[in-house]
Amino acid sequence: MLNTRELDDSSEDSGFMALVSDYVALTKPGIMALLLVTTLGAMLIAASGAPPFGLVLLTMVGGWMSAAGANVLNCVIDRDIDARMPRTRKRGTASGRIPAVNALVFGLALTLGGFLLLGFLVNWLAGFLALAGNVYYVLVYTLWLKRTTPQNIVIGGAAGAVPPLVGWAAVTGTLSPAAWILFAMIFYWTPPHFWALALLKQGEYGRVNVPMLPVVYGEEHTRRQIFLYTVMLAAVSLMLTPFGMSWIYLLGAVLLAAWFLRLTLKLLLSPSKALARKTFFYSIWYVAGLFAVMATDRLILG
Repeated sequence: MLNTRELDDSSEDSGFMALVSDYVALTKPGIMALLLVTTLGAMLIAASGAPPFGLVLLTMVGGWMSAAGANVLNCVIDRDIDARMPRTRKRGTASGRIPAVNALVFGLALTLGGFLLLGFLVNWLAGFLALAGNVYYVLVYTLWLKRTTPQNIVIGGAAGAVPPLVGWAAVTGTLSPAAWILFAMIFYWTPPHFWALALLKQGEYGRVNVPMLPVVYGEEHTRRQIFLYTVMLAAVSLMLTPFGMSWIYLLGAVLLAAWFLRLTLKLLLSPSKALARKTFFYSIWYVAGLFAVMATDRLILG
């Protein structure tokens, strides 16, 4: 039979784990996983095979810290609108379980730690690129673009395209044209990915006065833009082929893009919430699959 002290200890442990879970949630682990996939993919391509394990580990940890710091700071800034949206109102900063000042310190510590780790243990180009992506996401996207223009995702998408540059710089110490093509791929991928979600959540964005594209210009215009950006994404993805990629990548890129184009065209011509949801989730698998094909290509033929 448990005594009172044992019950108190159990309650404290449960409360501590819940607090840790709240802090981890502020880093947006789902988004982080995708960012790390693009970082690793870029490293494999830059190295034409497998880079040293230590370098991969340090780059991934430093990149995670920098991007996680940006996500935490985003949650601090957006806590007012997060509290009014069902999708985000359970975040610790939105609910008040985590005081804003505590989250601010946490986000700044991750940002500084990631920058210093990359700078001292990888190279300073990788460190400054990660820091630039962090600052752009927090200051340009979150503080300015998100609440002022329906082009917020287009312009702000540059922040999410930085991780491949960090991975490339970590291996080579420079940025080549191929690295910028990887950047462009994520840049053009971001609008169709996020606008598909916005089609599902436009009511929430409208209620908090965030001018996402479907809120300002309507669903038909948004679906048309999703398709056009997917066409540009498909074209950019093929531009990587002359930079050392083989038939393995070319075949994979064509097949992945063809299915993405099929979904976005169907969404344009026969719109439905179910198809918007399917397009959103496929966009995640698309970018993960594309970078997996790149890695396979380089590991086999690099």
